Amino acid sequence: MKMKPIGDQVLLQEQEKAEKTKGGIILVDGVEGEFIYANVISVGNGLFTQTGARIPMSVSPGDTVLIHKNNTGAQKKVKLDGTEYILVREMEISMVSN
Repeated sequence: MKMKPIGDQVLLQEQEKAEKTKGGIILVDGVEGEFIYANVISVGNGLFTQTGARIPMSVSPGDTVLIHKNNTGAQKKVKLDGTEYILVREMEISMVSN
């Protein structure tokens, strides 16, 4: 089933967490542990102003984003075709790397 987010919704797939760096340093949860990296899979068309002008989305499919763990709770998890995704509003994304 082909699904697409609407409005300012963004479909994300969490990236696998690296346990150690290439140099062999073991990573532990710290300040970075509060955030997760995710890949943008699909985005909605954006929202509209009261005058009908479209507000474009800031992220695009293929971007990597940083999102706080508080914005990825069970209520945000979506399973499509056996794969787990996270569905959030664009405003819940902290940073983007494109």
